[in-house]
Amino acid sequence: MSQSKGRALQRDQLRRLSVLIAIACVDMLGSAIVFPQIPLYALRLNATPEVIGLIIAAFSAAQLLSAPLWGRLSDHYGRRPALLAGLLFGAFGFIIFAFANSIWLLFLSRLIQGAGGGTTGVTQAYVADTVTPSNRARALGWLSAATNLGVMLGPVVGSLTFRMGHYMPGLIAAALCLINAAFAWKWLPESKPALEPGQTLPPRKPVWHAAWQVVRHPGGMVPRLVWIYASAMLGFFAMTSILALYLHQEFGVTETNIGYVFLYVGGLSVLMRSLLLGPIVHWLGEPRMLRIGTILLTVGLFAYPLAHNWWTLAPIMALMPIGTALVFPATTALMSHASEKRELGTTMGVAQTFAGIARVVAPLIAAFAFQRIGPAWPFVLAGTIVALVGVLAFQLDVPDHGLRETEAA
Repeated sequence: MSQSKGRALQRDQLRRLSVLIAIACVDMLGSAIVFPQIPLYALRLNATPEVIGLIIAAFSAAQLLSAPLWGRLSDHYGRRPALLAGLLFGAFGFIIFAFANSIWLLFLSRLIQGAGGGTTGVTQAYVADTVTPSNRARALGWLSAATNLGVMLGPVVGSLTFRMGHYMPGLIAAALCLINAAFAWKWLPESKPALEPGQTLPPRKPVWHAAWQVVRHPGGMVPRLVWIYASAMLGFFAMTSILALYLHQEFGVTETNIGYVFLYVGGLSVLMRSLLLGPIVHWLGEPRMLRIGTILLTVGLFAYPLAHNWWTLAPIMALMPIGTALVFPATTALMSHASEKRELGTTMGVAQTFAGIARVVAPLIAAFAFQRIGPAWPFVLAGTIVALVGVLAFQLDVPDHGLRETEAA
């Protein structure tokens, strides 16, 4: 009887996770449809490159401000309402984007989209609610693979729909968000554990308290993981924000063939996170996986300027998706182990806050270094930051296979 209940529980967990993964994939597909069109929209409105950079940063700024709030709301009211609200926010932002006829409307659309995108931490908390600790890194890897699939396909869809009218990518993205919300409303159950009879929620600290603790006490287990996560995000986003400009100057890449680069990088990310991550977690464990991923990410950043042809650049480009496929699921899984269950949404929201700060700062640093110092310097600076903060990955007080041994016991 207990075995049949266990199998039923596993099937229920798999069903919930499958629905969440599908929602995350379609959500990211909508965002990726619009993202490559942002410079085109802004140029049509006579925006300067500096203004375009601010418009891109507006999304991340709204995301980082909203992430802890979404996490707190999900801890109090549930994961499902927060995820549904985020999807509706995104749809509204995409509709404004489709019909934006001024710079301020374009800014507004990106701010609303960013606010809706602040639910990433809620999604991760949903996984932690649903999946056993020993399988969280694998489940988070599947979730990352789904979002990477959306990132890989979205730009192609955006380019095809743009031919039907400049407003079509925004409308298609909005329609996907609304369909996604309806699908989640019907098929996505609440994952947050219900309170026991007579149990009450503990007193809540101010929403920014947890974020301040990461700055004030960086030596703790969760703060260290947050800093590692943020530095890896900074390195990755610095690379992606400057990649098209770098490849255009050094390799002659244009709008007609940049999509193949994203297809290559995105395909490697999907392969890593959907098929290879599970065996890697079982073989290495989360802490060791985190250390190896940090090394690969650092080496990839430093090696970018050393490539002078596509044959040498292709394997160097592969280091970035492989490294991030190891670092991000490992850090989020370890954070879920180290956090109190009732504070899980807040913890994941704080992690996304620091990642959001990195996404705001990264393109500013990269663009400044590219223009003022030289095209190689964005990669050098980002690699240095990842290397310095990545030292923390080698100072975690967690045995490489201790999590699985504890779970088995």
